[in-house]
Amino acid sequence: MSARRRPWGIVTVLAFGYAFLYVPIALLIIYSFNESKLVTVWSGFSVKWYGELARNEQLLTAAWLSLRIAFASACGATVLGTMAAYVLDRFGRFRGRTLMTGMIAAPLVMPEVITGLAMLLLFVAMEQLTGWPEGRGSTTIGIAHTTFATAYVAIVVRARLKQIDRSLEEAALDLGAKPWRVFFAITLPIIGPSLAAGWLLSFTLSLDDLVIASFVSGPGSSTLPMVIFSSVRLGVSPQINALATVFVVTVAVIVFTAGRLLTRRDRPRPASRA
Repeated sequence: MSARRRPWGIVTVLAFGYAFLYVPIALLIIYSFNESKLVTVWSGFSVKWYGELARNEQLLTAAWLSLRIAFASACGATVLGTMAAYVLDRFGRFRGRTLMTGMIAAPLVMPEVITGLAMLLLFVAMEQLTGWPEGRGSTTIGIAHTTFATAYVAIVVRARLKQIDRSLEEAALDLGAKPWRVFFAITLPIIGPSLAAGWLLSFTLSLDDLVIASFVSGPGSSTLPMVIFSSVRLGVSPQINALATVFVVTVAVIVFTAGRLLTRRDRPRPASRA
């Protein structure tokens, strides 16, 4: 009897876990169609908040700024993190390797308040010494996000590099291929999924960041989390639910499309007839 009950217990735990994660998201989507101004009181079905969202220049401007910063910082973090991971994994022991490893891992354990304050002091000192960056804005936010996201990319890519069969690269080198050719033709395609994972993780972290952006931003450069946080203190508007629904649906479509493409690519092809 205990063996029969065990699968039902696992299913119950999984169902509770999934419900705990996704029921709030489902409620957020449902209440984005609420006619009432109160996000916790249902008064009828309506799509007027999507129309209000389309006319809210502050939210749309902040969302577009956050997307641009997240895209740029994710690209920069992917390049820098991949370079750092390759150096740490393939260059063996060199002077300063321990220090480099610690500096890369520092943003993972450093409180965001400390990181934001340190970045602010750095930008102020750079502006006084060199005149750049002039003030705080999207540039300083992008640099700050690239800095802490690089650590995440480096860890993800380095873990994948350790799993690669080095004999493939060594065979290509023995056949006369240049090191850069080996990297782009063999290493890069193998670590491609980890690069994509690191890019998506960096994009999400940048889009979600509030604390660091609050330190290094300036007038006219408020990101979406900053605008939402400032508006929440005055009361949550149903427009926030509508905006969150747009993001959730967009991400779901992208993930579903990517999954379908990967499934088709990994599906075994039928043997061609002669």
